[in-house]
Amino acid sequence: MTNTAVLTQHTFETIEWTPDGVVMIDQTRLPRETVFVTCRDYIEVADAIRNMIIRGAPAIGVAAAMGVAIGALQSDNLDADMPVICETLAKTRPTAVNLFWAIDRMKSVYASVRHLSLDQVRERLVTEAQKVRDEDIAINESIGRHGAPLVPDGKTVLTHCNAGALATAGFGTALGVIRAAVQAGKKIDVFADETRPFLQGTRLTAWELQRDGIETTIITDNMAGHFLKSGRIGCVVVGADRIAANGDVANKIGTYSVAVLAKENHVPFYVAAPISTLDLTLSSGDQIPIEERAAKEVTEVRGISIAPEGIKVANPAFDVTPNRYISGIITERGVATAPYTESLRRLAKNA
Repeated sequence: MTNTAVLTQHTFETIEWTPDGVVMIDQTRLPRETVFVTCRDYIEVADAIRNMIIRGAPAIGVAAAMGVAIGALQSDNLDADMPVICETLAKTRPTAVNLFWAIDRMKSVYASVRHLSLDQVRERLVTEAQKVRDEDIAINESIGRHGAPLVPDGKTVLTHCNAGALATAGFGTALGVIRAAVQAGKKIDVFADETRPFLQGTRLTAWELQRDGIETTIITDNMAGHFLKSGRIGCVVVGADRIAANGDVANKIGTYSVAVLAKENHVPFYVAAPISTLDLTLSSGDQIPIEERAAKEVTEVRGISIAPEGIKVANPAFDVTPNRYISGIITERGVATAPYTESLRRLAKNA
């Protein structure tokens, strides 16, 4: 895996297929440095996902598809190697369903073309991976169009974690709704929860929105209730890593707390996510696996210890927000509302 700096243009590519490998912006280095990483094989792609060089459910899905494709390019026996490639990528992070959706999509393409020559199979897999990326950007723009009317004009939008261009192939889900609202002429500003312990709000959301010229204020996670009570917040918009059939939503740890506080203060709470984030095989959020991450993410900040040595740490990366706290789930096919078991299944079936 090789690093190349520097960003000179206003726009940036979260992830890109190139002749040299899969290139992605290193999100662990933001906002201090803008560094791009080139993954030259599927193992390096898997490491990038596991180590959160790339993160965000849709972006992880794109990375997984490209990981399968680059693995195929380097294999002389795909029948033997394909299961290993897919299993390696699938083991990286357990919660975001887009990861498994993308791997299954690549498996399906392989099954349909495996009778062709090796070069033709490789070409089809590379094309499919690039298609996953291009479709994601279009999907996010559609999510933005459906979500923008829900954002109150002249108010502040609260968001948690990062569900922007960095979490996707481009434009973003929750931040895509915000961007679309601004493009529609609405006068809004954004409060970004810092999102402990990985600080995606402080490091990533604030960085993105500041670059777009959207007025943004960082608040610590425990300030959300104060501002939701103040009347300043017009709505909350967050992303999702997995959505169960009943509308329960797994998202970054702390989302559940924000949802409860929003409902208590009569502030609409919206989830923005593509259809690929739905997991209709799960009847409720109780069945969603929750990733537990390393203790040092809590006990250290940029390598500096902030906790007593040897202290016990719990570090779940996600929590589940029950559907009763969710005002609507914004997808590329429209907005689902309660009862979610019916509305989500209907949207999932729409071509």
